[in-house]
Amino acid sequence: MSEEPLDDLDRTIIYCLQEDARKTSASEIAEKADVSASTVRNRIRNLEESGILTGYRPEVNYEAASYQLQTLIVCTAPIPDREELAQRALEVPGVVAVREVMTGTENVHVEAIGSDSDDLSRIGRDLDELGLEVVDEDLIRNEYERAFHGFDVDEF
Repeated sequence: MSEEPLDDLDRTIIYCLQEDARKTSASEIAEKADVSASTVRNRIRNLEESGILTGYRPEVNYEAASYQLQTLIVCTAPIPDREELAQRALEVPGVVAVREVMTGTENVHVEAIGSDSDDLSRIGRDLDELGLEVVDEDLIRNEYERAFHGFDVDEF
């Protein structure tokens, strides 16, 4: 895939994979899109090679896995150091996701998992030692996601 925009088949493939990549086969997508399974497999490979599809990750119920505390830690990083500090934050044990925010002072959001408050305190200290200023910490009760509607060609 070069500079060409995504076509309906690409969008259908992405939408189906976002809904449930693990339980969706190329044959199922092919049937929905009225193309061959080999066409779908080739398109998936092209989407991966072009960097549009970057991975397939499981959804984890941390609470069921005995990690009771999922938290969003809101931090401030100096703008020139924001990207480097965000990447280094991923190295802190317990951190599972980091998002750089382009505006405002609360410009690094860190998602962390812990089994108790001691875990979360240590993670906060580790982030502080990296140079991130911890501004706020919020416990996450539930998180809900869905496939991006812009890839659902049936919706248009």
